[in-house]
Amino acid sequence: MAKPIVAIVGRPNVGKSTLFNKLTGQRLAIVEDTPGVTRDRIFCDCEWCGHKFLLVDTGGIDPRTDDGLLVHMREQAQIAIDSADCIIMVGELGAGVTAQDQDIAGMLMRSGKPVILAVNKCDKVGEPPLEMYEFYSLGIGEVVPVSSVHGHGTGDLLDAVCAHLNFEDAEQEEEDRIPVAVIGRPNVGKSSLINRILGENRLIVANEAGTTRDAIDTLVENKYGKFIFTDTAGLRKRGKVEDGVERYSVLRSLAAVERSRVCVIMIDATVGFTEQDSKVAGYAHEQGKGCIIAVNKWDAVEKDSYTMDAMRKQLEEDFSFMSYAPIVFISAKTGQRLDKLFETIHFVDVQNGTRIPTGALNEMLARATSRVQPPSDKGKRLKIFYMTQSSTRPPTFVAFVNQKGLFHFSYQRYIENQIRENFGLTGTPIRMMIREHGDGSAR
Repeated sequence: MAKPIVAIVGRPNVGKSTLFNKLTGQRLAIVEDTPGVTRDRIFCDCEWCGHKFLLVDTGGIDPRTDDGLLVHMREQAQIAIDSADCIIMVGELGAGVTAQDQDIAGMLMRSGKPVILAVNKCDKVGEPPLEMYEFYSLGIGEVVPVSSVHGHGTGDLLDAVCAHLNFEDAEQEEEDRIPVAVIGRPNVGKSSLINRILGENRLIVANEAGTTRDAIDTLVENKYGKFIFTDTAGLRKRGKVEDGVERYSVLRSLAAVERSRVCVIMIDATVGFTEQDSKVAGYAHEQGKGCIIAVNKWDAVEKDSYTMDAMRKQLEEDFSFMSYAPIVFISAKTGQRLDKLFETIHFVDVQNGTRIPTGALNEMLARATSRVQPPSDKGKRLKIFYMTQSSTRPPTFVAFVNQKGLFHFSYQRYIENQIRENFGLTGTPIRMMIREHGDGSAR
């Protein structure tokens, strides 16, 4: 059995995301005084008195709207309600009970799930204000005054939640999952890919850039392994990142790359390579992550028997700075080659964590230096005494030499290519550090 699930729901802009961040102790959900900032479901582990459960933040519910995006958000909230073991409905003290609150309360009562009503913005310590008692008129269960900003009442709220949850069957062991960040420009199909993998509308998909705001984790398990996919906001040129919410979104995306082990860099097959694709890929490369280039919307390309080879060759030139990255042609819409994508993710993760024995590394080095002599300058020739691997993720090698200045970039590239030729390391960057014999510094 998985951990119990608790969903936070309510109308827009009552402080759901602030409460989510306070209960989880992390700034995962974007918080801004703008209705509709949270659009998808956001998941995070939460712990209280030794009990662990999964907390889900949702976009604001407006039961009476016909607006396309708000309808999507309502559908996401409904999925969260259906899958939850307990629900926290958030109301706002200053606004009192609104017609939207009454509609949402009716929706929750029909779900048959236990509901705790958290009345937010009760910021003063002491007796709850009289206005709070108006919320009992909704008739949906226990009412708890809270302040999501200051944290007042959150302990009582968590006590009430845990009283409705069954922790006996929850998983105890930590699962070894591969964190995968799905990154790319806006509107290349990142959310569509996650939805296709899950077989449900887990994330909002719309034909407009900027639909995904938060970096959202999704747990996936199949015959290829266990994964945590993070769908991220599209990364645009810095000059085009306009409002505060989008700036936060970009920061979340960059943070998702940092905590991933593999990055799936998605590009649009109908558009081809752009300068922004290079920048997105470059960030993952600099962070030392395992990298895969996923060419999405391949189903929408008119092609013959030579089209794939021609595009692969072109992309290898475009991404020449990361020639190690495998290229997979997929369609999030039809599910084409998603099995190949999973297989490649698992393989690249293994390569990124590979450790090569020092003996085998130096045997390779002896063959490489005898085949192509090290460079010399003014009668002084480079000598590489030995090499060792200092770390993984990415594989990092230290070469001990007689003089750093003689180890030219071109010869470093030659040694790196020899390492790849002998030991694989597909899909992962390689770091090379140079130390002079007896020198404690590194370059």
